[in-house]
Amino acid sequence: MTISIGNDHAGPSYKSAINDYLKSKSIEVINHGTDTEDSVDYPDFVHPVAEDVENGTSDLGIIICGSGNGANMTANKHQGVRSALCWNTELVALAKQHNNANVLSIPARFVSVEEALDFVKVFIETPFEGGRHQRRVDKIACQ
Repeated sequence: MTISIGNDHAGPSYKSAINDYLKSKSIEVINHGTDTEDSVDYPDFVHPVAEDVENGTSDLGIIICGSGNGANMTANKHQGVRSALCWNTELVALAKQHNNANVLSIPARFVSVEEALDFVKVFIETPFEGGRHQRRVDKIACQ
């Protein structure tokens, strides 16, 4: 499995912890995020993650910004992306089970690093249920 990760200045410590966790699970990580807390523009780091997911370079994406909103909005501009902004593990599980989310947006200013790691664990381990949900997922993209 390959996961692309991108973050703005609110997320370097989150990205570092998530990167370490993913590597401990033998998951390849493509890093598109900044490594400093110097102010940057989140779209510059989110579009490359969304492109990786959209073109199949990565299986999944993880994006991190202060509220998670800007990153989520940016990622969802890509037709092949279903990004979910989540702030608890139940939302993460439902985003995968019912919406087949392929990008997880983490609001760094509202959750701890430990919570974010729990989100990532659920995100990579939860399968899409398919069935009636597939019909709905098929209607998401504007093509």
